[in-house]
Amino acid sequence: MIPYSILDLAPITEGSDARTALLNSADLARHAEAAGYTRFWLAEHHNIPGIASAATAVVIGHVAAATKTIRVGSGGIMLPNHAPLIIAEQFGTLACLFPDRIDLGIGRAPGTDMMTARALRRNLESTDNFPQDVFELMTYLDDPEPGMSIKANPGAGTKVPVTILGSSTYGAQLAAYLGLPYAFASHFAPAQLQEALDIYRRTFRPSPQLSAPYFTLAVNVFAADTDEEARYLMSSLQQSFANLRSGRPSLLPYPVDNVAQAIDPRMMATVDEALRVTVVGSADTVRTGLAALLARYRPDEVILTGQIHDHAARIRSFQIAAEVMTSVPEPA
Repeated sequence: MIPYSILDLAPITEGSDARTALLNSADLARHAEAAGYTRFWLAEHHNIPGIASAATAVVIGHVAAATKTIRVGSGGIMLPNHAPLIIAEQFGTLACLFPDRIDLGIGRAPGTDMMTARALRRNLESTDNFPQDVFELMTYLDDPEPGMSIKANPGAGTKVPVTILGSSTYGAQLAAYLGLPYAFASHFAPAQLQEALDIYRRTFRPSPQLSAPYFTLAVNVFAADTDEEARYLMSSLQQSFANLRSGRPSLLPYPVDNVAQAIDPRMMATVDEALRVTVVGSADTVRTGLAALLARYRPDEVILTGQIHDHAARIRSFQIAAEVMTSVPEPA
């Protein structure tokens, strides 16, 4: 059975608030743990009204404290927004509090618009230093070398596992060069998925952390008792994505019966293309969709995400997905 995990954005829904979103994320993580999920990752985004996970390390601590065994981490930390030493100290602290349960997924994108990126970084020059920043971060988390004048305390020696995230061939090349796991953002940017995956597997170099390529595929999942209900649940994400692409980021909208009436046809085509790595429907429909994705991309792990307005429906969707994953055969 392929490991299956969850990527959560701590969605702030219409009619609710950030506190409720954060409490719901911890509650979802508890259900995920019971359902056999391997990891529960949270993503760094800024200046987006519908996402409560901006202070990602803080939210990871909140979720890890609410659970017992599931791995908790970032999917990801946008490293150019931070000094590597700060992230090493944050995740080193988390690793001390929750031993052998913390993951550090890191990405190069800002996780926001460029004006907000400037507010976060004050300048954007650090974007070009991403490979060096990754190496520096990993050095802080490794056993300290004799004579090192700067150490992460906590952090040094924790060896928090690092995964490279990406939505293009750039991250694939870096992950392969460093010998790190690679997770592709196929749930919203699938255009270069196959090319990036081919590059990663073909050019991978073994490292002390990883002896062979390890690829995680991100998939949107909306599961319910019927296909119709699942499509209804998905309409919240479709509206939210359309709002974001239109420059009007919003709270996660209420679902609608006919999403085609809520979104301009040209924008709908953009949304459909961006979200094409999605399975939506009843358990049988989701099983068929996931089996096809596994056969095509042959991932080592699947990380599922689903922006659903109703918390109970979101829990139920991930429970159905977990039951499906236990019965989907691995590709031969």
